[in-house]
Amino acid sequence: MLHTLYKRVLRALIMGAVFFLPEQKKIAIERKLRGKEEFRKLQKADCVVVSFGKSGRTWLRVMLSRFYQIKHGLPENSLIGFDNLHARNAAIPRIFFTHDNYLKDYTGHADSKQDYYNKKVVLLVRDPRDVVVSQFFQWKHRMRPAKKRLNLYPPHEANISEYEFALDQLAGLPKIVDYFNLWATEADKIDQLLIVRYEDMRRDTAQVLQQILEFIGTPASAEQARDVVEFSSIENMKKMEQKRTFWLSGSRLVPGDRKNPESFKVRRGKVGGFKDYFDETQVEHIENLLQQTLQPVFGYTRPDTTEK
Repeated sequence: MLHTLYKRVLRALIMGAVFFLPEQKKIAIERKLRGKEEFRKLQKADCVVVSFGKSGRTWLRVMLSRFYQIKHGLPENSLIGFDNLHARNAAIPRIFFTHDNYLKDYTGHADSKQDYYNKKVVLLVRDPRDVVVSQFFQWKHRMRPAKKRLNLYPPHEANISEYEFALDQLAGLPKIVDYFNLWATEADKIDQLLIVRYEDMRRDTAQVLQQILEFIGTPASAEQARDVVEFSSIENMKKMEQKRTFWLSGSRLVPGDRKNPESFKVRRGKVGGFKDYFDETQVEHIENLLQQTLQPVFGYTRPDTTEK
């Protein structure tokens, strides 16, 4: 925690020193600084959990935290960050959670995933149509203006619909598709890779959790998995967010506005919920866009029935 605070203070001092530079240069410098910190964690990590934003990472983080809580007798508000739980008990692995946003700005490897080739990687994916809707509400209700500028999201004051956001080249489905496609292309080059679909976690949470923990190297019993699943239910996570159970972990599981359910980190967790936000014509357009651009390896497009 002290190292994280030190890095944040140092980054703030550096950004203050370059305050008068053009906006794009400042953004490039901050992204590189963040990438340098990601590189440091990557080198030390025993396992990496990679996901595009709003793919269920917080849910998985809570589940892994709960498992190590019950296995090693830690309090319920112990939320794994990177090496914070490892510092309490060396048997707990250092798990680096990343959206893979900034690493390339430091290493220069924008067209490959070679930074991960020799690491143990859990790639958590979710239907891009559900991801983009959750991203919209993250952008609208939780994301700070500076973070929007840093990641080229629509500006803070923009008044756009879910559909307009979904089609945005720099923040919507095109960006998500590019992210997925690069991982699909590079997957075979990563020594140890486990691809986990959010939809499978929702369908059989205990089994997928056990699979993940086995891959990490800290297997769970069926009884432990059942405890974790109950503790990490969507309903209980909403209660914990309302009560700010994990307030010591920053904004990871804290609502933007307690009176607005769309501002919660844990909103609905619904598979296929994107259809609630688009009309039939928009859904058809979105599905055609994915069919034409997204690689099929993750199972989010229809099989190609064209005769060869």
